[in-house]
Amino acid sequence: MSGYPSLTRALAEALVDVLWFIEGCEDEQMDPDDAVKVLEGVATVVSQLSSDQRSEFMDLLGSMAAEETDPSRRELLEGFPEGFGLVEGDC
Repeated sequence: MSGYPSLTRALAEALVDVLWFIEGCEDEQMDPDDAVKVLEGVATVVSQLSSDQRSEFMDLLGSMAAEETDPSRRELLEGFPEGFGLVEGDC
């Protein structure tokens, strides 16, 4: 039996784990150019989501943030929508 209520939740958790790892890497652990490529790739995929998919993903990220006990991971989850282009920032 899975520990996740849906495939979408499992994949979102995996994506956040990868991004959290990349964000926390020192230059000696991961080439900064490679890290940027991965982050830009995620932003590109996210930018191509339909409106319904964006809404679903944002709701999921909000739920994950509300459940998160690690403050730095919660901060990543809360900042994900703006940081990866799901919403427009206040400029």
